[in-house]
Amino acid sequence: MFVVLCYLSYVIRDFGVEMFAVKLKVIILIIGAAGLAGCNSVNRLKSEVLHPFASPEELIAKRALNQRDGSAKDYVYLWGQAQKNSTTQAMYPRSILTQYCHEQGGKFSLLYKSNFSAVADVSQRKRLSANRGVVQGSGAYQCRMDDLTESWIVSIEPTSERQVDKSSQTRSVRLLTQVMSPSQAKNFYRPTKARVALEQTKPASIKPTTPPKTPAAKTTNELKESARKELEKKELERKELERKELEKKEAEKKQLAAASARATVAETPQQNQMKIYVAARRDINSGKNLNNACNNAQRAYNYGKLQGTEGTRVYTESGMLVARCLNSIPVYASRFPNAKAQSKRILQNLANNYNHAGAKNLLRQLK
Repeated sequence: MFVVLCYLSYVIRDFGVEMFAVKLKVIILIIGAAGLAGCNSVNRLKSEVLHPFASPEELIAKRALNQRDGSAKDYVYLWGQAQKNSTTQAMYPRSILTQYCHEQGGKFSLLYKSNFSAVADVSQRKRLSANRGVVQGSGAYQCRMDDLTESWIVSIEPTSERQVDKSSQTRSVRLLTQVMSPSQAKNFYRPTKARVALEQTKPASIKPTTPPKTPAAKTTNELKESARKELEKKELERKELERKELEKKEAEKKQLAAASARATVAETPQQNQMKIYVAARRDINSGKNLNNACNNAQRAYNYGKLQGTEGTRVYTESGMLVARCLNSIPVYASRFPNAKAQSKRILQNLANNYNHAGAKNLLRQLK
């Protein structure tokens, strides 16, 4: 502004009022052109984000985290022997929402753990609560922004699970992803004592049945015979119910034993993230299989920050590998028209949210 004022005073002194009017029009045109160029630059950066959605609700709908009608969607959480090394899909909604939150400049963190209250079947609830991928991909998460009024909460809750195919051991979980207000999240994950007591008494509240009226014309013997038959009928029903309960418990025991045996063999999300990160780092450093190595680095980064200090390190270092691929490995970077901008967003996330020194240094080099 100071330079512009000095220039105006020079024009008025040396060229007079008429020349000043001509020069003033030129200055206005230059300032307008610069403003339009700035707007175009901002709009171009906004269009390069991975999730260009106006709200988390739009993200959930456009990325099809639920079914089209808004109901829960199936994700494979336990693969059979033929695909035992495949990545669990149970953490996919959380991974997508984590990326979206970071792109918005927020910090994505767990607000409430899931107690699997939406799963009605007890045996299904036990199987899901024993799977680490399902546990880490469920619950209520908050995207905390610098401006608290912009923060939002999303709930990822299992509603049921099933065996995908009778000829396979693969199992899937139905996850319902929805945005909640703070009061809705608190009422769902931290219900009041009165509500808990009410829900616990619901199964026990059985309406009393009134015995059928006995016609006056029935004799005493007929009444006794009718009562005897009624007792026999109830006894048979009771024994049948006990037999079914016993069969159900035996089936649950067998399923739990099989699930626990598979759980000891299956890799945890942390182990799988570490494995593909190590493979990506090895191949990138040796210059071999660069395209596949960069894909592995992106997969490891998409897991997000898992629980534990080691999970944070693997997440941040995977992000550094992805940024390196986007900046200096043409066979991978050529797949993205905005590779440099994506790399810069990843580095800014690591520098701002995790205080990563390597990301800060690389950002200074890119300027």
